[in-house]
Amino acid sequence: MSTPPAGTTKKRLFSRNDYLAPLPIPTGEKPCDVLNTIWRKNDVFLDIGNYSIGSAVMVMWPGVMVFLAMSFFTRNLNSDFSEDILYLGAAILAIPIWILIQALFRDVPLPVRFNRQRREVCVPRENGEYWLVPWESVTAAATQHSSVSQAGKATMGLLIIGFENPDPQAKEDNKHFSFGFNCGGGTTAMALWECMRSYMEIGPEALPITNDFERGREKLRGRNVFWGVCCEYMGGIIQHMRALEIDKALWLIIGAIFLGGPLAMMLQVWKLSPPPDLLYPDIIEWSKPLPPERWAKRSSELEEAIAKREAELAAQTDQALA
Repeated sequence: MSTPPAGTTKKRLFSRNDYLAPLPIPTGEKPCDVLNTIWRKNDVFLDIGNYSIGSAVMVMWPGVMVFLAMSFFTRNLNSDFSEDILYLGAAILAIPIWILIQALFRDVPLPVRFNRQRREVCVPRENGEYWLVPWESVTAAATQHSSVSQAGKATMGLLIIGFENPDPQAKEDNKHFSFGFNCGGGTTAMALWECMRSYMEIGPEALPITNDFERGREKLRGRNVFWGVCCEYMGGIIQHMRALEIDKALWLIIGAIFLGGPLAMMLQVWKLSPPPDLLYPDIIEWSKPLPPERWAKRSSELEEAIAKREAELAAQTDQALA
């Protein structure tokens, strides 16, 4: 599956596509895990997952609150209308809530594992299969689309990462695999991609501090998970208030009331602490550290591409400072 060279940008009236790999050259953005996709990180591998039950809760919570508030404030004016609002809300939200409940009792999809010492990516597939894909063959693109209506301009975007089956005898429906992250496209998608690229090309120290799902359950051990998350959430609000960071405290309060922040965090901790692991015997061995002399090296093509890109970014910085 051919794609334009990394660094290419295609703009149209209502869309923009930024091609980031192959080859994985710097984007110029700082790594930022905007969707808590980093599930495990160490000196050997990085686990990336795109399962976010908390996001689903925060999308549906405002709708639930709107219908409950409308019903509550109209109960004394017209009780029949108040009940009708509840029925309407149930009709609209019943199916999404049912899908969410079903998702809570399904197994969390396995993460994709990036091994920086071998410069390979393990891609889990159905029926216990997996691919070992060369890192420099991974494709990545940030796509962004805009629409205009009476309500104004709305912009949506994705980071799409693609992998090719290394088996030349693979069937047509098993040759390609990709997964997307609803991060808005553009620079946000580039920052998310930089988490993977920087880890592979620089090391774990290049990544920001992120949520540690592996220790999340340990932190709450001995306490009810929901009560523990609520205490952590309230502790964050109090800490910001004491530091006179009123804006941050207000955002947490707004998140709790209008986005269901504590419930979203509780479900996220429940499903991802600890996150699922790749327990294939061959991958357990593949994930063990190697002596430095056995680490895989960059290709000469990537070395040249990175050097050229870094020179371009340095020139852009000099122009901005001039």
